[in-house]
Amino acid sequence: MPISQRFVGVISVALAVAMVTGGCTKKNDEPAPSTGSGGSSQAASGEKVKIAFVPKLQGSPYFEAMDTGAKKAAADLGNVDWLYQGPTSADAAAQAQIVRSFIQQKVDVLVVAPNDPDSMAPLMKQAQDAGIKVMTADTDAPNSVREAFVNQATAEGIGNKTAETLMTAMGGKGKWAIVSCGETAENLNSWIAAEKAYVSAKYPEAELVDVVYSGEDQAKGTQMATDLMSAHPDLKGLLGQCTTSAVGVAQAVKDAGKIGQVYSVGIGTPKSMAPYLADGSSSGSILWNVANLGYLTAWAGQQLASGKTFEADNKVNDEMSDVKWNEASKTLVLGEPLLITTQNVGQFDY
Repeated sequence: MPISQRFVGVISVALAVAMVTGGCTKKNDEPAPSTGSGGSSQAASGEKVKIAFVPKLQGSPYFEAMDTGAKKAAADLGNVDWLYQGPTSADAAAQAQIVRSFIQQKVDVLVVAPNDPDSMAPLMKQAQDAGIKVMTADTDAPNSVREAFVNQATAEGIGNKTAETLMTAMGGKGKWAIVSCGETAENLNSWIAAEKAYVSAKYPEAELVDVVYSGEDQAKGTQMATDLMSAHPDLKGLLGQCTTSAVGVAQAVKDAGKIGQVYSVGIGTPKSMAPYLADGSSSGSILWNVANLGYLTAWAGQQLASGKTFEADNKVNDEMSDVKWNEASKTLVLGEPLLITTQNVGQFDY
C-alpha cells in the first residue's frame, strides 16, 4: 500500500484530538448519548437527518478523528445532525446500552462500529424494525441487517501491507507475534487472516508464534508484548493490530532495550506513533485518512436516509472523488491504506 497523494496532506481540518486512555467503568456508569426528538420522519419532512454513531471506544484518538471528519461532513451537507457517543471501555454490553438509547430516541440512521458483531446484530434488527436505517463503519457486523458498511480499505489490502512492512523490517524470516485488541472484532480478525495467509505464502521462513488480545488497553498491550519477548527470547517481530496495541508493542520494544533486535509495526495514529518511529522502536504504521472515514460515514448515512442508492463509483467530495461501492457485500471502500513513516508522519494533526 504505497503512499498516495490522496491521503497525504488532506487533514487540513483542525483535529483537536485528546489522547485519552480508555478507562474501565461499570456499564451503568456510561454517559448517556445526546438526546433529541428525532425520528425517521425527519428525513422525509425535510428536517435535519439525525445520524448517530456508536464507536467501539470513545476518547481514543482514532474515533475522535472520525468524529471530527463526520462533523465536517455535517456542516458541508447542511441537513445532518451528527450524534456521537461510545463506551468509555471497549465493552460490548456498555456499547449495547448506548445503542438502545439511540433506538429509543428514534434517530434516522444508526451507525455502529461493534465490539462484538454477533451480540450487536439483534439490536441492529431492533433498530431496523423501529424504522431506523442501520449501518456499520470501521468494523463490520456482516451477519446483521446493516444496509451498508463503510470500510477503510479491503482486509487484504490492510493485512498484506502490515505483514509486508513487518517482514521487510525482519529480513523476511524469524519468529513473530500479533498483539490484537478485541477478540471478536470483525475487522481485526479479517486483517489477521490476511496477514497469516500473506506471510505463509511469501515468507516460509517466518513463524507466527502467538496471537494475543489486549482489548483496547494500551498498557495491557505493552505487558503482553513484554511477555511474548520473555516467552520467546529469539522473537524478531511484533505486530500491533489496533491503535492502542500499535503503541503498546513499540513501547515494549523500547522498554526492553531491543530496538534493532525486535521490530514492531502497527495500525497506529500518526501523532501517537511519531516518537516510536523517530527512535526506531516502530518500523512503520499503517493507517488511512481517519477524518475522511468519518466524513464518508456521515455522507453515507445521509444518502441512506434520503432514499438514495450508491453508485459503483461515488464522488463524495473533491478529496474522495472515486469511492467504490460493492453491491454484493454492500460495502463502501474509502481507498488504499497509507504507510506512515518518519518521512510523512509530521503531515498529520491527529
